[in-house]
Amino acid sequence: MQLVIVESPAKAKTIEKYLGSDFKVLASYGHIRDLPPKDGSVDPDDGFAMTWQNYTDKTKQLKAITDESKKATRLILATDPDREGEAISWHVQEVLRKKKALPEKVDRVTFNAITKAAITEAMAHPRALDDDLIDAYRARRALDYLVGFTLSPVLWRKLPGAKSAGRVQSVSLKLIVEREREIEAFVPQEYWSITAQMEQDGQAFDARMTIHEGKKLGKMDLANEGQAMIAKTAVENGLFTIESIETKPLTRNPPPPFTTSTLQQEAARKLGYSASHTMRIAQQLYEDGAITYMRTDGVQMDGSAISAARKAISDRYDASYVPDKPRVYKSKAKNAQEAHEAIRPTSFTTRTVGTGDHAKLYDLILKRAMASQMASARLERTTVEMLDGSGQTGLRANGQVVKFPGFLALYEEGRDDENDEDSGLLPAMAKGDSPAKKSVDASQHFTQPPPRYSEASLVKKMEELGIGRPSTYASIIKTLKDRAYVRIEKNRFFAEESGRLLTGFLERFFDRYVAYDYTAGLEDELDEVSGGRAQWQAILEAFWHDFKPKTVEVMEKMPSEVTAELDIFLEPYLFPEKEDGSDPRLCPRCGEGRLALRGGRFGAFVACSNYPECKFTRRFAQGGGNAAEDEGPQELGVDPDSDEKITKKVGRFGPYVEKGEGKDAKRASIPKDIPAEDFGLEWAVKLLSLPREVGIHPESGEPVTAQIGRYGPYLSHNGKSARLENTLEVFEIGMNAAVAKLADAAKNGGGRGRGKMEPLKIMGKHPRTEEEIKLMDGRYGPYVTDGTTNASLPKTVDKDELTLEEAAQLIDARAAKGPAKKRKKKAAPKKKPAAKKKPATKKPATKKAPAKKTTAKKAPAKKAATSTKAE
Repeated sequence: MQLVIVESPAKAKTIEKYLGSDFKVLASYGHIRDLPPKDGSVDPDDGFAMTWQNYTDKTKQLKAITDESKKATRLILATDPDREGEAISWHVQEVLRKKKALPEKVDRVTFNAITKAAITEAMAHPRALDDDLIDAYRARRALDYLVGFTLSPVLWRKLPGAKSAGRVQSVSLKLIVEREREIEAFVPQEYWSITAQMEQDGQAFDARMTIHEGKKLGKMDLANEGQAMIAKTAVENGLFTIESIETKPLTRNPPPPFTTSTLQQEAARKLGYSASHTMRIAQQLYEDGAITYMRTDGVQMDGSAISAARKAISDRYDASYVPDKPRVYKSKAKNAQEAHEAIRPTSFTTRTVGTGDHAKLYDLILKRAMASQMASARLERTTVEMLDGSGQTGLRANGQVVKFPGFLALYEEGRDDENDEDSGLLPAMAKGDSPAKKSVDASQHFTQPPPRYSEASLVKKMEELGIGRPSTYASIIKTLKDRAYVRIEKNRFFAEESGRLLTGFLERFFDRYVAYDYTAGLEDELDEVSGGRAQWQAILEAFWHDFKPKTVEVMEKMPSEVTAELDIFLEPYLFPEKEDGSDPRLCPRCGEGRLALRGGRFGAFVACSNYPECKFTRRFAQGGGNAAEDEGPQELGVDPDSDEKITKKVGRFGPYVEKGEGKDAKRASIPKDIPAEDFGLEWAVKLLSLPREVGIHPESGEPVTAQIGRYGPYLSHNGKSARLENTLEVFEIGMNAAVAKLADAAKNGGGRGRGKMEPLKIMGKHPRTEEEIKLMDGRYGPYVTDGTTNASLPKTVDKDELTLEEAAQLIDARAAKGPAKKRKKKAAPKKKPAAKKKPATKKPATKKAPAKKTTAKKAPAKKAATSTKAE
């Protein structure tokens, strides 16, 4: 028997079917071991020796692999065809060697697609493990470990509130923070444009003013309304004649098929997918045999795939859409050994795969791959120049006509910022014609700051700078979001307070290690290792030689010293110059003290030097320009019942209200659905009065209360609950509506005295069973249900990005494990006999007591005392 190891159970089933009865295929479920999360797992003093530890949740898989390996005549390592896949194969081999379960013959095979032809071809050409790729993996893993476990303790002690920092993660965060600074520092400039609505032979078109007072008009030349009105009048009074018509042919070539990076960018632009969501769906499409391997820097396609694509094009269109020669694309990847075939369909005759997001992503991949082999698009761009009789005022009209669509008939690449004013059609015109002028508009504009990064533009920028590698972009972005260093609003990244502070700290004390060119250079060095052109320990030694002393130097600083240096370094952001020239550090409350950065238990903040006489504080993230938020704690008034002072404050978890002072003070968070402009004393009193008793339940005689909890507003009655729609409903819901909601929650299910909440989302009908699938928020996290089977969402799946097909697969997988529940139920009674044995141990003890009459009375007393302490 020959044992084949792959990463995914889905792949295992398919591959075993292709290989036949002589092969046993098992999945490792990804990596089986890693560096233990403790200091000392990488030893720089011993040649960067690494201590590996098996994942505890992989015990079952490792046992199955070990047992089968002992019986196998040959071990075939068939994990993914990249650096991480090579590493997993190496780990499996090393673990089996230690367990003395490694067969004499061990081979490595790789395939770019899970099809019978690709797998059969791979099995016919095995090779040995690639030591260079394994060394590159070890170098990256050790480097990331050393940065994390050396730098993070410095952050915890010197920068309160910081969670961690990473080698590439911190540099990516710096990009987002720097863009935030650019936007804040941006000063908009006013400018105007003049547009005339013209008409020729009944067809309307627009012409833009380009000449004013005999001079070429620049974009910013009309700087105010007065100048714009003068220019507008000149156009209104002019009679324009066409001076020239210039027509230029244009050719647009198709883009190459997708790489990992371009797939993430295009899926973000066209489908709105996050990088992690895109890669998760692509992984499933790959495992289903629908597309080739999705982690690649390569843009080339296999010769047979090119032929299949050209045939599919000719079948869908006509021969004119197929170029005379196949298109050949060259990869820009510096490390050719890690560059594989581009992402493409395994069959160009398969038009659709799956449903929902899976179908959309597959369609994108199919069209991009087909378009890459299609004919170029031929366009014609026309520019019409017009002058008035005096020659002092001129207009220009641009138009673009598609003469032959070529690849555009199937696919057009998206752009991050659309700005195309020349795509309109122009009527037929000739030199000397005088088009009719219908109206003239003067439009005011302001220069715009650079846009915040979207996932697509961030990935593109990281790739341009050489930061990280395409296969890591999704995990980098996910880490930034998970650690709350950034947030996403309307598909754009915003730097959070903690992210800005961390970036400032690293720029001040570890500037070299967050420099773009240094990070990119280090990536190139690591690529040299995988290409066999550099020695991995030498690279680590060079890095560690400078990095370790730097962390020691910063660790020796007092926290107050660190804060003081950050106060100076971040001064342009925290205390920008004011328009009136006044001191930006002057306390707005007492008018005497000076503001400075301070460190607190939950992070940095700005405070007055006159503390405790002046208790003005400001959150770090507010910056200095937001005067509306520079008021510190706000006294809202006095509680009408207790006469205690009510204050609005901002804490670690956001704004809240407080009644009273000290330990006895009562506090309540301010829900996000209360508009800031509406919030005042009345709302504060309401929030501090919660929970509110709605009334007595007519059936149980127990009170029904409305309150706000961790997951939002809800009703509570006799240990059961029901979700409310919003904060206002907490104070307005009546008894009849409350009883109905509780009854509805109980009717929908729920256990352990807790009514089932309303669904977070109705996913749709199960594609195979037609049952309605709902996304729910459970006690232990989100889950999906079809009314019969409940399936928890894995930690790697974001509930906001969950697709219908993924939900259905989770339910199917959980339903398939049905018998596992019975085993758990059988195991429970076995504990009961064990519990009954406890009294039996006491009986011998009491029988021994009469043997020594002098101690019989004292012995039980001592045991009783010991028993009481244990309880």
